Amino acid sequence: MTDLGALQRGTAEPGGPRSPEPDVRAAAPADGPAPTARRGAADPVKALLHHHRELCERAVDPLEIAAGLEAHGMTDRTAARFRHRDVFSLAEELYARVPRDGAPGPSTAAAVPGARADWVVLTLLPGALCVASLVALRLTHGQTRLLAAAAGALAVALALRAALRRGPLCTGDHAPTAPRRPGTASWTGWLVGHALLGDGLLGTAISGGPDGLPTGAAEGDWPLTAAPLLALVLACAPAAWTAHLFSVRARRRLASSRGLEDFAASVRPVLLGAFALFLCALGALVTLSAALLDEPSAHPRVLALGALLLLARLLTIHGFTHAPRVVLAATALAQAAALATVFAARLPGCAPLAVPVDALATAWGPAAPSTLTCGAAALVLLIHASRRLTRASAHTPAHPHPKENPT
Repeated sequence: MTDLGALQRGTAEPGGPRSPEPDVRAAAPADGPAPTARRGAADPVKALLHHHRELCERAVDPLEIAAGLEAHGMTDRTAARFRHRDVFSLAEELYARVPRDGAPGPSTAAAVPGARADWVVLTLLPGALCVASLVALRLTHGQTRLLAAAAGALAVALALRAALRRGPLCTGDHAPTAPRRPGTASWTGWLVGHALLGDGLLGTAISGGPDGLPTGAAEGDWPLTAAPLLALVLACAPAAWTAHLFSVRARRRLASSRGLEDFAASVRPVLLGAFALFLCALGALVTLSAALLDEPSAHPRVLALGALLLLARLLTIHGFTHAPRVVLAATALAQAAALATVFAARLPGCAPLAVPVDALATAWGPAAPSTLTCGAAALVLLIHASRRLTRASAHTPAHPHPKENPT
């Protein structure tokens, strides 16, 4: 059997002929594309090992090398030029060629931390505080009610912040080197605030004057619906469990797959199943919230917004931040534009501006514009996630994720 150390030095076993050295000077820079095997090279893998030596040396499992190679653009077809049937087989040889001080440890690429009490409690805390805040609003009046609303909003916001910093919804659990860019939180806040106030404001603007109230509303009341907000906050717990389930299943598929296409085909149903499971849980929470607060059910718009927020978070925690930021911003701006056109239509000569929104709201209700925008955005992110989250590099936390292509 050929000694692996001798293979790395480009020699055969003692006494055997020395194999010719490949020209590694032709290898691309460290941040460029992976080198390809030259025709006639005796050892085409050696140049690739030289090019990705840092990745191979710090890897604790061949799966990490496979994910890193895929992140650099290598496919199973490219691996065939290095005399291997797929990227996984090529990664095993690269891993074996790198000298190590001790024996390789157990496979960690497919390991996922189990459920811990801290993040379980943190994901349940926002819903509990939201319920307590709504109860306080029902029992108070006047200035005391205003103070209770402010305190409740602050408590829920801090609880959500804590829940997103620990557990499966945290970027550190899955992508510790993923870039963190500002902007997503503000657009998410707008979308949640619009679910609480926007539809009522749009209905008021369509049915009354600039500051008129809907028929039957008391003077000073603000048209808000708390059931969608309660359902979304309660959904923090099923979102965390869904993200955890997806990570566990995906990394198990990573350990058992023997090719990138095989892995993508096996993970895609897992992603869709986890997504459907979350929607079922969210639908039950919407029904429960509407019953507790004695409000009309708003399943379509809450399901659309919940699906959008879950997909955006899944992509973010796995290192793909560009698409969620752009899609959330576009959705928030579209909802703001719908409100703006209704109010701008009151200006002389601007009545046609509100025709599309007015027709949509008249046919399907004031929630139709927000449901349509969130649903379309969620569909875009679902298609994007089915491509990005089925890559092996999205499920290996030991190496940096590649920069996401904005196009």
